[in-house]
This record gives sequence, C-alpha cells and structure tokens, in this order.
Amino acid sequence: MAQPSSEKTPSVYLYIPNIIGYFRIIINFIAFAGCYSNRVLFAILYFFSFFCDGLDGWFARKFNQASTFGAVLDMVTDRVSTACLLALLSQLYRPGLVFLMLLGLDITSHWFQMYSMFLSGKTSHKDVKDTGNWLLKLYYGHRPFMAFCCVASEVLYIILFLFADEKSTSLLNVCRCFLKGSPLTFFVFISTLVGWALKQVINIIQMKTAADMCVMFDLKHGK
Repeated sequence: MAQPSSEKTPSVYLYIPNIIGYFRIIINFIAFAGCYSNRVLFAILYFFSFFCDGLDGWFARKFNQASTFGAVLDMVTDRVSTACLLALLSQLYRPGLVFLMLLGLDITSHWFQMYSMFLSGKTSHKDVKDTGNWLLKLYYGHRPFMAFCCVASEVLYIILFLFADEKSTSLLNVCRCFLKGSPLTFFVFISTLVGWALKQVINIIQMKTAADMCVMFDLKHGK
C-alpha cells in the first residue's frame, strides 16, 4: 500500500497569487484612505496595486497555482478598485453621471461574463473561444492588447484625478487643456483615450454576449 505523502498541499488561501491579492487590498485601502490629503501618493499606490494585478497572474502560471478563488478575488479587487476611483471622479467632475455610468457598465459587464461562464461550466471568465466576436477574442486571447486597454483606462482615470480641482471641474475643459498641451501631453492623453474607448466597447460587447449566453441557457432548459 502506498504511503501518504508527507508533503502537505498548501491551502488555496495561501497560494502566492492570493497572498498578492490580499496585499493589493491593503494597498488600496491605504491609498483611498489618504486620497484627498496626498493625491500623488494615492496615484503611486493605486498604480502599484494595478501592477500587482499582472504580477499575481505570472506567479499563478509560474507555480501552477491558478484557482477559482484566486480568479474571483482578482476580479473583485479589480472591480472594487476601479469603482471606488470612478466614484471619486464623479464627485470631482461635472457631469459626474458619466463616471457613474462607466462604473455601472464595468460591474455589469463583468458580472454577466462571470455568471455566463459559470452556467456554461467554464472555470475562467477569460475563456471566450466559443464566442463569435473577434474583438472579445482579441482582448482575452492576446495579453499585450488586454494590457494596453486596461493600463490606458486606469492611467486616464488617475490623470483625471490628479488634475481635478478641489471644486467641481468641467470634464470637457480638462480634456481641452490636455489636447492643447505639449506634444508629449497630447500623445499620452490620446493614447490613454484610445485604450479607454476600446475597453468600454469591449465591456459593452462582453455584456451583450454574456447576456445572450444566459438567454440561450434559459431556452435550452425550457425556462
């Protein structure tokens, strides 16, 4: 009879990627706690947490420590972080409704995607091989493209936060200032704007595709 291995399998909660996830939560808590008193520090901490989002994925692949819990933790941390930043921007800019609509789209799109993947028996919301949309496949199938869209979107939000006045600021006026700035400022702003726009289009496509999958599930099971 084979003897049980003396090596104990580490708890999923203690996987390296998940520990990084806990660390990200702590960093975000510190960042948002002092976001009004020190905006530059907030931007540094927020972006560092965002950088760790890619780091935990690398560790998951490197040490074969991918897990369902880790995927959910990662997505929840991402969505909550972005939602809190968008909520801040909605208080600093007018019209603030723009940022609240983006917040709703971001959460709704990813919630539909996660739930539709669950219904189809898949373990990852990034498994979109069966979808017919080429842009969604490009987003989840090519890491550099996904990285560009995500980084551009988050950097745009951070820039807007850093350049907002203490009182309500006109979003259009700030955008005009960037467009009339130096060539470098213009290039950075346009680059982030393009990545941000692609991310929002993908969010809409993802929401519609995932909703269709939920409807097909209902039809298939006679609901």
